[in-house]
Amino acid sequence: MLDFMYYNPVRVHFGKNALEALPGELSRFGKKVLLVYGGGSIKRTGLYDRIVSALRESGKEIFELGGVMPNPRAEKVYEGIELCKREGIDLLLAVGGGSTIDCAKAIAVGARTDRDFWEAFFKNWEEAHDAIPLGVVLTIPATGSELDKSAVITNMATHEKNGYDSERTYPQFSILDPTLTYTLPKHQMVNGIVDTISHLYELYISPPDEECLTDALAEACLRTEIDAARRAVIDPEDYDARANLMWTSSFALCGMLNNGKKTDWESHNIEHPISALYDVAHGAGLAVVHPAYLDYILPYAVPRLKRLAVNVWGVDPQGKTDEEIARAGVAATRDFFHALGAPVTLGELGLGEEAVDPIADLTDLSCFSYQPIAREDVVAILRSAL
Repeated sequence: MLDFMYYNPVRVHFGKNALEALPGELSRFGKKVLLVYGGGSIKRTGLYDRIVSALRESGKEIFELGGVMPNPRAEKVYEGIELCKREGIDLLLAVGGGSTIDCAKAIAVGARTDRDFWEAFFKNWEEAHDAIPLGVVLTIPATGSELDKSAVITNMATHEKNGYDSERTYPQFSILDPTLTYTLPKHQMVNGIVDTISHLYELYISPPDEECLTDALAEACLRTEIDAARRAVIDPEDYDARANLMWTSSFALCGMLNNGKKTDWESHNIEHPISALYDVAHGAGLAVVHPAYLDYILPYAVPRLKRLAVNVWGVDPQGKTDEEIARAGVAATRDFFHALGAPVTLGELGLGEEAVDPIADLTDLSCFSYQPIAREDVVAILRSAL
């Protein structure tokens, strides 16, 4: 196990009545609140009215930034920064999923500096010295952004999808009510499940391979996610299934499963250009890329992928070589994504051979673990997924 430092300051309220904690949390911050949300589903479900009522009863002055899109874009961040600076916003309240939360995180640091948020933070990774406090009401379990310090923003002008993290971008509090996910369209639920599993894989399928608590926790999370996903697809209002999907997604990126691990984020790095270039949903892109990536690195990661196959997917090792067991685990992953209704080929995303070189050109090659990845490797991985 590698050395590590663990820190997570987020206050979490979890459960059917978690939203009742919002007024108490609001009392810790100033008067002016910017409500950040996406395409309007929170209005259709009635959640918007509940949030606004709590804000008004808490004596808050409400400002709004709606229309945050999937793969949140730099132009929406700039819009939020301008609003925050003009109005002197005291608290950002992100209501939605990872896109909304990430947009709010970028606004939080961008509004407390004279530097350009994209160039300073998402391009050059400069230190953020201040940020507007951020609270979260989660409606889409997927990215884990409600419990971590990371944000990913897409700059369509430059075809870049970059990440940034800082201790300034941790939410102050996160409200997690699984019942708020009952109305999610199936494709959004499935994309969230894929994203969560990819996060868990990127933490788990990395050295060192020696037995440790971190790996055992990751295996438990994976088994829980898989079981809950199968149940939620059948019954979208299975509370226990929804609760496990939500908490597993959050726990995956709370920092606990990084401890002592190298981690491998190359699948995300290959997927990011797909989203940036073709506006593909992140989870859908990962469903295609991640199994293809694992197939490609398998010769260098047989012991770890064998353990995944046996301990998570229940592959019977009898009569099989270690490599055959490992390949069965990767195949089980792809088959599971397909059974949920996720795409597993680039063709299902509407992409063909013409997309391979542009994606490879924009792929960050720095986040491998078992084997260094070069541009030609990315090309081979993508072609195997056509």
